[in-house]
Amino acid sequence: MPPADSIVLLPPNRVWRSYTGGATLDRIAGARTPADSHLAEDWIGSVTLARNPGRDLPREGVSQVTYAGESVDFADLIASDPDYFLGAAHVARYGPAPMLLVKFLDSATRLHFQCHPPRAFARQHLDSPSGKTEAYHILGVRDGVDDPYIYVGFQRPPTPAQLRDWIERQDMAALTACFDKVPVAPGQTYLIPGGVPHALGEGIFMVEIQEPSDLVARLEFVRDGYVLPEAARFMGRDVDFALSFVDFNAYPLVDGESPFRCRPSQCRVLGPHSWQETLIGPDRTDCFRVCRTVLHEPVTKSEPTCAICTVTRGTVHLHHAGRRHTVRCHESFFLPAGIDALDLLPEDSAELLECFPAN
Repeated sequence: MPPADSIVLLPPNRVWRSYTGGATLDRIAGARTPADSHLAEDWIGSVTLARNPGRDLPREGVSQVTYAGESVDFADLIASDPDYFLGAAHVARYGPAPMLLVKFLDSATRLHFQCHPPRAFARQHLDSPSGKTEAYHILGVRDGVDDPYIYVGFQRPPTPAQLRDWIERQDMAALTACFDKVPVAPGQTYLIPGGVPHALGEGIFMVEIQEPSDLVARLEFVRDGYVLPEAARFMGRDVDFALSFVDFNAYPLVDGESPFRCRPSQCRVLGPHSWQETLIGPDRTDCFRVCRTVLHEPVTKSEPTCAICTVTRGTVHLHHAGRRHTVRCHESFFLPAGIDALDLLPEDSAELLECFPAN
């Protein structure tokens, strides 16, 4: 039986990436001298292994979490009682896998042009239950970055032969010309389906919600002087393998807005001045669900499934089974499916980003 205190706290879990960033994460953690490095991401409540060819740290990516006052491996914790932590219906469909990966991502530079395999492709060709459909929820932009942006989907698609040639010659000017910059701002949310080529701009701090894999084909091999090893370019395959899942459709911007932007809709009222709104629902993807809860008074809420929750504004006190936890801005917790109801007490007002696994 789980202990009475069943909230799982999710401390930082920094993961090496091939691009640079992370100074914002350093500041959140209280570092004396925040600095960008290759530890540019924080994988929140992760049971997913990072793919970093040549680095090969054992279990890099998998979180150590705090449960009943002890530090435990998150994958081991879930395996100890998957029905409680994930829900019996979820386990019956997926087994003891959360089917979700949530990250903080802090970019000091524009990320590589890249593309992730869709789920059906990953299952057929990569022996993986998940592809990598992902979403960006923008939290902030660095000082000095006046025009934050992302590239997402071709606006002027090349032919497969052209793209192959540009990748082989690393003609990034030609590739960049296929895209328009999509302006982004804090509070906005974007969904990037598997297969859609994209690149995140410099100076963006965000939550990334995705299928639980680290599968990526990079169309660009060098960023900030770091050269990707060949094994990290196309998941150990070749360029033609990568091109076989690239989406070559055109996605024109309409009045400067991308079709991949997700606008919120109100989901349910929680109190006189508090509510939960859906940012990404089943009408956009069946890979995960994302909601934002706005709190202006104490509320009691329950969810039918487990969730990874991050406080994105203010401070929230969690009350459950006579226990209390304080979760501050940019801190996270895991809500097990077996918790029937949770009391949320904001200090003044607060916001939560709630990420739910695949249906």
